[in-house]
Amino acid sequence: MFSLAGKSAVVTGAGSGIGKAVALLFAAQGAKVHVLDLDIAKSNEVCDEIVSKGGKAMPYACNVASQEEVKQVFERIGDLDLLVNNAGIAHIGKADTTQEADFDRVYQVNVKGVYNCLFAALPMMKEKGGAIVNMSSIAALTGLTDRFAYSMSKGAVYAMTMSVARDYISNKIRCNSISPARVHTPFVDGFLAANYPGKEAEMFEKLSKTQPIGRMGTPQEIANLILFLCSDEAGFITGCDYPIDGGFVKLNT
Repeated sequence: MFSLAGKSAVVTGAGSGIGKAVALLFAAQGAKVHVLDLDIAKSNEVCDEIVSKGGKAMPYACNVASQEEVKQVFERIGDLDLLVNNAGIAHIGKADTTQEADFDRVYQVNVKGVYNCLFAALPMMKEKGGAIVNMSSIAALTGLTDRFAYSMSKGAVYAMTMSVARDYISNKIRCNSISPARVHTPFVDGFLAANYPGKEAEMFEKLSKTQPIGRMGTPQEIANLILFLCSDEAGFITGCDYPIDGGFVKLNT
């Protein structure tokens, strides 16, 4: 089950964290994985790990906020069955404390970046079909303190997912999104070290307990859900968002 043999997959933001976990899992399931990341060194590291395990992968440096860069990369890829729009950035601030430059930066990566990849990928999928998974967030589904710009961007991702699912269903293109709560990635460790020096363990415990299940998710758990949604076993699923949040949305209300 969940074989991706013979499939060509693009994973954005695949140099670390969730994206890396997705790339490794897709390759283990037989896909040729195109590893896109802003940092080509990270892309190379992930591809080297995949190849060392007998998988197939190609590294690319790509700023998803640039439509020209995305277009050039997808033209090099040439064939595509699966797209995982994972690349994104975070921001802390309320509506009246978020500066215009920060709002625009979040929009460019989290919203326009997803659009740019959809714009490039959909024409490649229209003839034979395909599957797309976009990375939304619980921030799109419920209010989170001090996450105004980030919530805006993930709400847009959710809306784009539903639009693409509707518009391309006749082309046999399935499009879904997932909405994680907190996931333990290197980003979380860096955030705690930068903002709570000396109190990292205390804050990690506090953030973990905001999920009713009592812990953060793991990149592997997120990757497992994405694999399912991209597999043939999920062939009857499109236009859906899947919270993967340790009970955050439903059990905190």
